[in-house]
Amino acid sequence: MLVALSACCFGSISPLTVIALRSGAALQGIQAWRYLTTAVLLVLYATFTRAPAHPIAGREWWRPRVLLVAGGGQATVATLALLALRWIPASTEAFLFYTYPAWVTLFTALRGVERLTRTRLLALALALGGIAFMVGAPSAKSLQPIGVACALIAAIVYSAYIPVLDRLQRDREPLDVSRAIAVGGAILFLAWAIATDTLFAHFDARTVLASVLQGILSAGAFVGFLAGLASLGAVRTAITSTIEPFWTTLLGVVLLAQPAGEGTLIGGAAIMAAVLLLQTRSVSSVPLDSSTA
Repeated sequence: MLVALSACCFGSISPLTVIALRSGAALQGIQAWRYLTTAVLLVLYATFTRAPAHPIAGREWWRPRVLLVAGGGQATVATLALLALRWIPASTEAFLFYTYPAWVTLFTALRGVERLTRTRLLALALALGGIAFMVGAPSAKSLQPIGVACALIAAIVYSAYIPVLDRLQRDREPLDVSRAIAVGGAILFLAWAIATDTLFAHFDARTVLASVLQGILSAGAFVGFLAGLASLGAVRTAITSTIEPFWTTLLGVVLLAQPAGEGTLIGGAAIMAAVLLLQTRSVSSVPLDSSTA
């Protein structure tokens, strides 16, 4: 239940971003308030729920280099993924982003880290076929190529970001890495928003609420994900998390009046089948978390 709730929290980010953007506010301003809220909540959570950690010297999560790497990667992925929402529906963006496990598989094979088994080849074929069906279906005529490209590039960047997160977690607690992601992302988005004078521009009550709610949901998603992971293990956690794009699709229909076409549903189902097939890999190499958001 915790992992499912975490996935729904992450899956709510895209629809809330669309709602916030409707006021004319800039994406960097919206995300600045989101990550600032998440950072404050995670720092408070870590402070009041456990004894202070004693990290290895030089491995503290608050070091500038860790904040830059963790926050910079997350900010890049979030910007690309959420920028796609200007041109394509939230449901399409969610499924396209969720191709990242297929890109991880492809890149590890190209690097010679893991070989392509029949199962993985089938998963890659399903993922690529799902993309082709989603983009090529008659109901996809309104999809803008730039939006599709942003979502796929975000997935590819995230697949490269996963090994970076893995290295950061080797000598740090997962919650410490989560705090580094949130604090680093908040610093970068705040700097971007202040430099472009968009931190408060076009913010009405609805935009503020949507932005802060994203931060609350992101903090809850991190905490729920880590707690569920401790009980379920990596593979079952990853499989349970696949409800995220379906939840995003549901919210897109209900909150945004963005009907999901048959191309999105059939192509998305193929991509999710690929994700499930890829969970047969070794636990150490399974991508664990969603970063859209």
